[in-house]
Amino acid sequence: MSFSDLGLAPELLRAIADQGYTEPTPVQAKAIPPILQGQDVMAAAQTGTGKTAGFTLPMLQRLKEFANTSVSPARHPVRALILTPTRELAAQVQDSVKTYGKHIPLRSAVVYGGVHIDPQIAELRAGVEILVATPGRLLDHLGQKTVNLSQVQFLVLDEADRMLDMGFLPDIKRILAMLPAKRQSLLFSATYSDDIRGLAKQLLTNPVSVEVARRNSVIETVTHLVYKVEAAAKRDLLTHLIKSRDMRQVLVFCNTKIGANRLAYKLDKDGVGAAAIHSDRTQGERMQALAEFKEGKTKVLVATDIAARGLDIEQLPFVVNFDLPGSPEDYVHRVGRTGRAGMTGEAISLVSDEERDDLAAIEKLLNIKLPVQEPGQFERERVSAPRGGSRRPESRPEPRRDEHRRSEHRSAPSRSVSPRAPAPSADPLFSRPYTPSSEETQTAKPAAPARGPKKQIAALFLPPAPAEKQDA
Repeated sequence: MSFSDLGLAPELLRAIADQGYTEPTPVQAKAIPPILQGQDVMAAAQTGTGKTAGFTLPMLQRLKEFANTSVSPARHPVRALILTPTRELAAQVQDSVKTYGKHIPLRSAVVYGGVHIDPQIAELRAGVEILVATPGRLLDHLGQKTVNLSQVQFLVLDEADRMLDMGFLPDIKRILAMLPAKRQSLLFSATYSDDIRGLAKQLLTNPVSVEVARRNSVIETVTHLVYKVEAAAKRDLLTHLIKSRDMRQVLVFCNTKIGANRLAYKLDKDGVGAAAIHSDRTQGERMQALAEFKEGKTKVLVATDIAARGLDIEQLPFVVNFDLPGSPEDYVHRVGRTGRAGMTGEAISLVSDEERDDLAAIEKLLNIKLPVQEPGQFERERVSAPRGGSRRPESRPEPRRDEHRRSEHRSAPSRSVSPRAPAPSADPLFSRPYTPSSEETQTAKPAAPARGPKKQIAALFLPPAPAEKQDA
């Protein structure tokens, strides 16, 4: 099957040919026809199978009738809204819209957080037909009334499962309440969880279900390897693998931002060029780190799940799970960064004893047994001994040189571990117990100063009682 068999417009076929594509991927072949017919679609496919073009191409064709070159903002209302969970994925979708829509005069824009909002406001006020957004920043624009969604005819939720994992469901519901009830809705995701199916029932109307692979499966072109290693030896093993195998363009996943920063810093100290991206870094820093990684200036990119969601790196050969994800579905997303577009890839997981349950959960979800790689001689040594070697818990550190100098004037016995009692003093003033002298004992205390007779205040005393009552 070719793209022309799908009924796409000549302008889209030209853009596809410019990219060198001739045949649609399975998800594109199954999703594009029902979308062109105006049906709601719920599609599940692994990351890297072309699902972004699977909804971008038919969306552009359905909006082609509204294309115009007018400079009036009123001629360019928002007609399509694409929601994504992360900035990187939003930028990737926007690039796809521009790539395939370059021969159709439709305006598009992308809005996400981490950058100043004023340039986005200016672009929206000029008018756009296609808006790609993250939920939080879109709500900011809706609050400031800089965008109007009353004419949206086409809604896409991309990576919907990740949006639910990140807690975007309340934001999504607020956005849906501002959209016209009559619209075409699409839900695309790499995994099919029960929560996704529940959201689809609320969002979609008689949807066409598209599944091109087994539920929650991984791409067959990816090779999986597991190394059993102590947590303290993971960095040494990772450095050894990168150097001994001359690994380049390695995407490493950590579970925390602090862990990503620490690992990137230490890898750089080990002579392996590395950079970290996570949600605490500015968008400019993240884009710069990603650009240097794609250009080969940085060998290793250390990322958290949130920052790495939607990263599109052509021919990425290696993905390393420095920390196993807490959710087994995230393993599918991480591994989906490699082996894209039919290319081969390798997924390496460094698993400590504390992560055995996480590994079992991943294998249960995928219904496969991940192969365990036997470590070599260097790796066996590192697995058995953490970085820096073992230490005796009660060992004393060697004294510094200045301490030796300060102790030169001391006598040998004074260096004993147990302190010596002070020698008795020959002065009787300090050695003899204190006894008071006879003069001190005979000296009387000075008498208290004489006081005059006490004055009685009538108001404070009762009158004397009668004599008969005093005897009673």
